[in-house]
Amino acid sequence: MGEGEHFQLGTVGALSLSVVSSVSIVICNKALMSSLHFIFATTLTSWHLLVTFCSLHVALKMRIFEHKPFEQKAVMGFGILNGISIGLLNLSLAFNSVGFYQMTKLAIIPCTILLEILFLGKKFSKRIQFALGILLVGVGIATVTDLQLNALGSFLSLLAVLTTCVSQIMTNTIQKKYKVSSTQLLYQSCPYQAATLLIAGPYLDKVLTNLNVFAFEYTTQVMVVIILSCLISISVNFSTFLVIGKTSPVTYQVLGHLKTCLVLAFGYIIVRDPFSWRNILGILVAMVGMLLYSYYCTLETQQKTAEAEAREGESDPLINVESGGGTVLNKRPPVWNKEKD
Repeated sequence: MGEGEHFQLGTVGALSLSVVSSVSIVICNKALMSSLHFIFATTLTSWHLLVTFCSLHVALKMRIFEHKPFEQKAVMGFGILNGISIGLLNLSLAFNSVGFYQMTKLAIIPCTILLEILFLGKKFSKRIQFALGILLVGVGIATVTDLQLNALGSFLSLLAVLTTCVSQIMTNTIQKKYKVSSTQLLYQSCPYQAATLLIAGPYLDKVLTNLNVFAFEYTTQVMVVIILSCLISISVNFSTFLVIGKTSPVTYQVLGHLKTCLVLAFGYIIVRDPFSWRNILGILVAMVGMLLYSYYCTLETQQKTAEAEAREGESDPLINVESGGGTVLNKRPPVWNKEKD
């Protein structure tokens, strides 16, 4: 099996792990918040990150992966920015209507593309843009309902979009720049993310819910579901870094919208959430956009690989074309070929 096939299998595994773990944690958290009335989302996220760091520390001691330290300022800034983006997304949901919050999430993809074009010099073909446009329209039809604007909510949403885009772009660029794996980056940034949310979480939840997380009655059932949520979050956090590192921030956002569609479908099938023909139409349109995006990405990757191999063939004098045999690598001097012919 070649290196390209290994990469493709690794990418498919990362995408699958991200989808399964994210949908699982959404179902778990929905039960925790709706049925058990534990509605402290930011504090719960800080516990997720803390448990993730502890599990990675145990894995490090067991030599499952190696610690690779790199520039401390980059790690600290990245970790704090990630924590801030999570807090801002929660605030955006609190100070806006659900419909406007969904629009905020939809804005992350075009904003990420714009930032990558302006600051990283990346290019996105028209067919990729077309596929992403179909995807965003579909998710918008399925999820966006009421759009109520207010100055504070709009400002928080703008900050949430910018910090989320920058943190996800940094996830990809840091892994490539410093040649660290997703596990190594997650391990080093987790303490800063967790600390940011542990400090700000209880205060934010107080603002959002008018309740004190420390005054909540923690029954055995609540504790069991919280622990389950924290365990699932290990896979969620790991797969997030893995997907962005192996693909791109835009692909990760596309995957996020697939999760949204799956959660809507599971909600209708399992717990009989309200569902309309508009939701069904939106999900179908979004799925078409996702399939087109996947197809065009695969097509362009194959084209780039073919072009790279062609350039290598032109520059390497040891590559010869034999009749009926295609392009083969012959490590013997050219004189051997002449004698053979």
